[in-house]
Amino acid sequence: MTVIEAKVHRSSARNAKMAFILTAVIVGLLSAVVAASYWHPIVALFVGALIGVPTGAVVWLLVRVWPVIRLLWWWSLEVFLAVVLLTCWVQLANHTPTVVTLLVVALVVGVPAAIPTVRRQVIAWTWCLIVRHRLRVCFAQFIIANQSGSLPLILWARPTPVGERVWVYLRPGLSAKDLESRLDKIAVTCHASTVLIERASESNAAYLRFDIKRREVLNARVGSPLVDVIDPTAPVSASPLTVPTALDLPDVDAPTITLPAQGKPAGKKPATTANGSKPAASSASDDTDDVSDWI
Repeated sequence: MTVIEAKVHRSSARNAKMAFILTAVIVGLLSAVVAASYWHPIVALFVGALIGVPTGAVVWLLVRVWPVIRLLWWWSLEVFLAVVLLTCWVQLANHTPTVVTLLVVALVVGVPAAIPTVRRQVIAWTWCLIVRHRLRVCFAQFIIANQSGSLPLILWARPTPVGERVWVYLRPGLSAKDLESRLDKIAVTCHASTVLIERASESNAAYLRFDIKRREVLNARVGSPLVDVIDPTAPVSASPLTVPTALDLPDVDAPTITLPAQGKPAGKKPATTANGSKPAASSASDDTDDVSDWI
């Protein structure tokens, strides 16, 4: 199993070499300038070299072992919990009989497992630890696919009623828009149902919030309190309703409105009837359409 990839080894070696040269030159020159105020310039150069080279070596060592330090920092919480549990077990086994040791372990493990509230909290916080590592696997795969970028900083995580919420600070090579198109892959990697991404800061696009959803909490049936307000002795319908059927305009009992026509005597028949239709023609002269009827 490769703990530190070969690519990371080569990159750290190159960065360490550059850091050593820059630190040694800059610190050495500054030290020589300060020393020149007290000693001869040649002596000041030797003093600057004696100060710059060790300082550069310290910086080289820090940069060179940075991948290991970053890996240890990434697993720091898990390592701390493992050390605490192992230390407690050793101290308990050394200072108590075997029966007492097994009894204490059974109580420490069995009581939280038997209480539903405590058990759910332990499982929720355990998923927070798992999700941080699963997200790191996703980001590593995305960077490999893009052939560029750096792993983001996964800051912290906390449980929610539907899953977990994780805050992430992106580094160059990834953006929120790139991750939004890969939410299905992130959900698969995190063993979740869905994943949502939102900006955690209005002024910084690199600061994101991941909402990982594992369960649905709004699927329970809730009884309505309005049922208890209804009087069971009340009739089904206090006022019967008559629903009209086959309603047509001629069935409407509306008064006939006579509209005076433009350019015709007042004794002419109305242009329309109550149902909106034109009256039948009374003579041959009425067969000709009048333009004023359509204006």
